[in-house]
Amino acid sequence: MDARLLSELLLLRASWGRRDRWSAERIALEQARGLARLRRVAYARSAFYRSHHAGLLDAPLSALPPVTKAQLMEHFDEAVTAPGLRRADVEAHLHELVTSGADPGVPWRGRWWAAATAGTTGRPGVFVWNRAEWAIVLASYARANDWAGVPAGLTRPLRVAVVSSRVPTHQSAVVGASLQSRMVPTLRLDATDPLPEAVRQLNAFRPRLLVGYPSALRPLAAEQEAGRLAIAPASVVSASEVLTAQTAAAIEAAWGTSPFDVYAATETAGIASPCRYRTRHLYEDLVIVEPVDEAGVPVPAGTVGARLLVTVLFSRTLPLIRYEMSDRIALGGRGCACGRSFARLETIEGRSEDVLELPGAGGRVRVHPNVFHRVLDEVSVAGWQVVQHPDGLRVRVAGLAPGRTVESVRAGVAAALAATGVVGTPVEVGVVASLERTRLGKAPLVQALGR
Repeated sequence: MDARLLSELLLLRASWGRRDRWSAERIALEQARGLARLRRVAYARSAFYRSHHAGLLDAPLSALPPVTKAQLMEHFDEAVTAPGLRRADVEAHLHELVTSGADPGVPWRGRWWAAATAGTTGRPGVFVWNRAEWAIVLASYARANDWAGVPAGLTRPLRVAVVSSRVPTHQSAVVGASLQSRMVPTLRLDATDPLPEAVRQLNAFRPRLLVGYPSALRPLAAEQEAGRLAIAPASVVSASEVLTAQTAAAIEAAWGTSPFDVYAATETAGIASPCRYRTRHLYEDLVIVEPVDEAGVPVPAGTVGARLLVTVLFSRTLPLIRYEMSDRIALGGRGCACGRSFARLETIEGRSEDVLELPGAGGRVRVHPNVFHRVLDEVSVAGWQVVQHPDGLRVRVAGLAPGRTVESVRAGVAAALAATGVVGTPVEVGVVASLERTRLGKAPLVQALGR
């Protein structure tokens, strides 16, 4: 990690610590100021946003049209605020990272950091940050540790093991490479690595903080329980996928600590993370989040939205104003024993999951992933997947719980589908040694046809 970036990161962490004592009114004021600054920059330097918000430059945020990833990528060259920055060049840089094995933590052209989304919900996207923005991205991930009470600093290095993706275009890989230093010694493992090799490296490294996809942490928890893995992390952080109650329980049984479930995305960096009391607080000083229904109308607190609109207050190079994400979340109120006034994030649904559309007696029936959670969370040892095929559903179970059989699992899934009105959809169940993963190492729980 270069000295300048480290200095900026440490300064941000120190100043953000004071924000923990902000009142709700102060948070709202600073959010409004940040939004005004973002819009001024976007309208002055981004031809796309001047056009996209034409006639609405003074309108409230709620009146502005959302922007999709497809729109942003199609108009990337007009959306960015840095002259001469082109999508084709960013994509060429990311391709070179993959083919050359270069260090993704080294800034491109001496001034930019870039990452790509996997394209699991359609067209892949590319995103780019300047030095000031990248320092905020890094600080947003460091905040998760600070709020969880995991100390790290120049006098106390934090040994971190990350089990996610080592694809150099994935933001976690760029963040990991950027943070690697004597202050944060980091072991990066790919979720697709053979389990025995991951166990061997973790035993040798002995991390104080273990971070990973829930689908990667659950098999490691089983290895710890079996005595093959022998590490004692002070904290375990899950990210990027749905954290089921069963996976959380397995992690707590293995390491004596319930996991901190961090909510983040490539486009936004950190969005919310838990405090010591396991209350997830929104990073309202960095991101404005709007859960909306199918018609784009904001939903009340406690209601899960159909999708999410995010406005990233620090995004300047590629402004993100009411950017549309497919995640389904529910917001809560304020107040927590930790003393923070940042709003609570109550529910996260839809990470790496699809809502399936299956035939019913009166037409197509939408089947929420929770239908499968209710049946499959209790029957698997190390996780499960449901994949839609043209001829029906295929369920993969990574190890059956005691007393369960393939036929009992199939019957349970079939009964749950019938209860939602699904007809004529065959269900096939198979026990597998490990779950299938995407190019970035994620193991989606529910996959719709064609994904």
